[in-house]
Amino acid sequence: MTRSENLSLDRHDRRILRELQRDATLSNAELASRVGLSATPCWNRVKRLQGGGIITGTVALVNREAIGLGVTIFVAVRTNRHDRDWLTMFAEHVRNIPEVTEFYRMSGEVDYMLKVVAADIADYDRIYKKLIANIVIHDVSSSFAMEQIKYTTEVPVPGI
Repeated sequence: MTRSENLSLDRHDRRILRELQRDATLSNAELASRVGLSATPCWNRVKRLQGGGIITGTVALVNREAIGLGVTIFVAVRTNRHDRDWLTMFAEHVRNIPEVTEFYRMSGEVDYMLKVVAADIADYDRIYKKLIANIVIHDVSSSFAMEQIKYTTEVPVPGI
């Protein structure tokens, strides 16, 4: 059981989560006003949500295209190795490639799925060569995103 499974969330907690996902720079006073609480109880709830592992961090979202990373690639990886040692080695290898922004172990035909950001195809080729260096991979298939139709970091908060 994770820490977050121990917390009971009421409507105020859920509204806090929704508002902070939309704008984590809100002052405590503004957040409290938006969720219908006074400042101190709101602050205490935010701290409880952080301590309980429901709020896991606060970040600045960067426009990747504005910094020259205009290409998104989804990389499907298949392997013939399914043992713990190989996964540990592969996961550590992938974690050291900063252009890989998401990394999943999958069910079905593909063993692993990676989301990679790059400047262009030549830049992706450099990243690809890093990915396959010193790792035995059965098959790698890359798909380039043509258009981003929806993107959000918000998760739906049940109950609101």
